[in-house]
Amino acid sequence: MVYKHFFGRTPDGQAVTRFTLFNHNTMEVNLLNYGAAVHSICVPDKAGQVEDITLGCDTIADYMAAPHFGGTIGRVANRIAGASFELNGKTYPLCANDGENHLHGGERGFDRYLWQWSTEDLDNVVVFSRTAEAGEEGYPGKLFVEVRYCLTQEDALIIHYTATAEEGDTLLNLTNHTYFNLAGQGSGDILGHRLELAASRYTPADGALIPTGEMLPVAGTPLDFTTPHAIGERIGADCPQLTNAGGYDHNFLLDYDPESPNPLHPAAELSDPVSGRRLTVFTTEPAVQLYSGNFLCGERGKGGITYQKHGGICLETQHYPDSPHHPQFPSILLRQGETYESETVWFFGLTE
Repeated sequence: MVYKHFFGRTPDGQAVTRFTLFNHNTMEVNLLNYGAAVHSICVPDKAGQVEDITLGCDTIADYMAAPHFGGTIGRVANRIAGASFELNGKTYPLCANDGENHLHGGERGFDRYLWQWSTEDLDNVVVFSRTAEAGEEGYPGKLFVEVRYCLTQEDALIIHYTATAEEGDTLLNLTNHTYFNLAGQGSGDILGHRLELAASRYTPADGALIPTGEMLPVAGTPLDFTTPHAIGERIGADCPQLTNAGGYDHNFLLDYDPESPNPLHPAAELSDPVSGRRLTVFTTEPAVQLYSGNFLCGERGKGGITYQKHGGICLETQHYPDSPHHPQFPSILLRQGETYESETVWFFGLTE
């Protein structure tokens, strides 16, 4: 069963609903139809103590000012250089909301909308949907989008995205922007968390965090997480990639066999040595953006807590940043009548 609660109202008076999902292992997930967002994930530590491990807000007003906490990001996640792109011989200007560049769908991306919702006969499933009209934030093409969340009895949260281009061609790159702190939200920074990525290459970025177009090996750099490392172990290294971003804010190319009959492949494993909590990520996407909360700076979070720099970490499964300007990157073009599907699975457990 899915439990529904009134959460608040948008500035124009629309009611926001919070959805609560439980399983038999004391795991609890709360979702919002504002932004089709993850509001909280509560899981036990090695001593059985259950805590909320995601950053978020207590009010809609705070969510509207927050840096995408838990939200569904679109129409195009990550950055587009010069806040414009060309499609079918026409140039489309976008909002420049990150210096001269476009970020996370613009001033009002998908995480700033109230989504329609439905629940299925199956337990622990919520489906959010919305129609993005042609011209929304400058993007061409009318688009129908669904995001399906399912909490399993095996402590996995499955996020399944479906989208159809209904009128005209468009671009699409969806992700979820949950900030994790496995020690518990507001418990300090995540620099002691250990991370392993199934990625032997990354796309280096310039000073504005726009990919240069190269796809380079991580070996011999502080971006090598092919074996587990603490986030803070090398975050202050004398490396232009880290200096430019104030930490990690990089796109990693996942190592997988595209011909495999199983479209899900490993992306990341994150663990907190103190609490013993572990998150394992699988996805159908070709990349993951690692973001170490470099720009957090006192945002008001749940329970009156303020979030400071490196207070959370994001593992955003997606296509590559700035793909429209790099034909060597996997395409994010969605033709009229085509349907996009993507899935990411978060498994929660304990370290051995």
